[in-house]
Amino acid sequence: MSPRVEWLTVSGDPDAWRSLGLVVGDDGLVPLHGTCLRIARSDPGSSAGHDRDDGNDEVAGPSGITGWTLSGIDAELSPSASSNVSQNPSSSNIFSIDGLPTEVAPVGHPVYAEHRLGAIGLDHVVVMTSQLDRTSAAIAEATGCELKRIREVGSMRQGFHRIGSGGLIVELVERPEVPDGPAAFWGLVVNVDDLDAACALLGDDRISSPKDAVQPGRRIATIRNDVGLGLPVALMTP
Repeated sequence: MSPRVEWLTVSGDPDAWRSLGLVVGDDGLVPLHGTCLRIARSDPGSSAGHDRDDGNDEVAGPSGITGWTLSGIDAELSPSASSNVSQNPSSSNIFSIDGLPTEVAPVGHPVYAEHRLGAIGLDHVVVMTSQLDRTSAAIAEATGCELKRIREVGSMRQGFHRIGSGGLIVELVERPEVPDGPAAFWGLVVNVDDLDAACALLGDDRISSPKDAVQPGRRIATIRNDVGLGLPVALMTP
């Protein structure tokens, strides 16, 4: 059975996500092709995001992503003594993958909704780490999904895993200013079927102008901090 990220859990206000034109169920689930989002209501002001309109594509900051739920991996993983994968002693299906809170669940049934925003699915999730090699090894050990490639830009290193065939991309970012310690979720990118229409729906006060993405032939725009999602979120062409 292939591993899969069933959903990312985000601490925040479901109404803020609904204001973007996303369908959010009463249980907080945002149905998408592949990996879904699950919005867990938080107290106002409990998390803060960072607007990335300063020209920096990746800047370390607090995240509203509190964990992810995976299927298709060993629910009773027995890590080696040198591993950065650890099990929660109070639960056999909750782990830490180099600091990333991870829950193991059965394979879920496909769910989807037609979003006014035109959201199709999640493109990737960004993880900040002080040691890319360490975090990458922990992800590979827990999921069996090896590192695909490394990209170096100045002092920044980026590593990429794909969880399962055609599944969610995990982008690891190592930068000198990231504090030493465990890895942490940072932000996410949502694919939309029409980026220009999505930007027109939201307006300039809630999203930046589209620009060329790092991926050739694709374009990206960033949700502004004032929307109140509690983490960096961008929209991208498929």
